[in-house]
Amino acid sequence: MLLFLYIDPSKCTGCMLCEAFCSFKKEGAIWPSKSRITVLKWEEKAAFIPFTCLQCERPLCAEACPVGAISRDSKTGAMVVNEKRCLGCKTCVLACPFGGINFDEEKGYVVKCDLCGGDPECAKQCPKGAISFVHPDRMAPKKKREAAAKITSLLEVVAPVKKEEGEVA
Repeated sequence: MLLFLYIDPSKCTGCMLCEAFCSFKKEGAIWPSKSRITVLKWEEKAAFIPFTCLQCERPLCAEACPVGAISRDSKTGAMVVNEKRCLGCKTCVLACPFGGINFDEEKGYVVKCDLCGGDPECAKQCPKGAISFVHPDRMAPKKKREAAAKITSLLEVVAPVKKEEGEVA
């Protein structure tokens, strides 16, 4: 089974290093607007959410492309764009329900996360571990631990354990 990017917004501090390193790797310069990952600021929740292509199981971008310029890399599982075949028609951009693919005006073709060929720079450089490159089977135990921690903290609020007199918390 192929690896995928797991993003944990609760760990993101909004430092934007993922954007900087992605753009440097892909463009040779720190140019966040050219990054294949974007950190979205959710002001109502005072949160940051790193977002990139989801590498969909059934990618609508690839289905919409009239010339077949988007295909799955058999080694990484990433959907990749063949720049030479891309017409720049932006049909794939419109087809993606998540906004994970963008048109580069200067280049004249679409760009998206390709998982850096199986070694994603954003995951390597994230100082808080908000972005990781993992095997799906490794996520199940982690998700269970996270759910247990959330339930435990919720129970402490809803039904706090009463301490006996003289008992140390």
